[in-house]
Amino acid sequence: MRYGVVIEKGLNNYSAYVPDLPGCVSTGSTIDEVEKNIKEAISFHIDGLKEDGLTIPDSTTICEYVETL
Repeated sequence: MRYGVVIEKGLNNYSAYVPDLPGCVSTGSTIDEVEKNIKEAISFHIDGLKEDGLTIPDSTTICEYVETL
């Protein structure tokens, strides 16, 4: 499964969240670290959904950059 991830720059670190998996978030000191951490968070989140007998959401988020004037 492939999920869209939003990574945001904070004052001292980066944070990431997955719009299709509410509550699935992570942080890291670098982009590489936050990417590694959010992958682990996604796996952990999905494992929890499975253990609870809940449906795993489909990936519906579309990520795109938009040029502005």
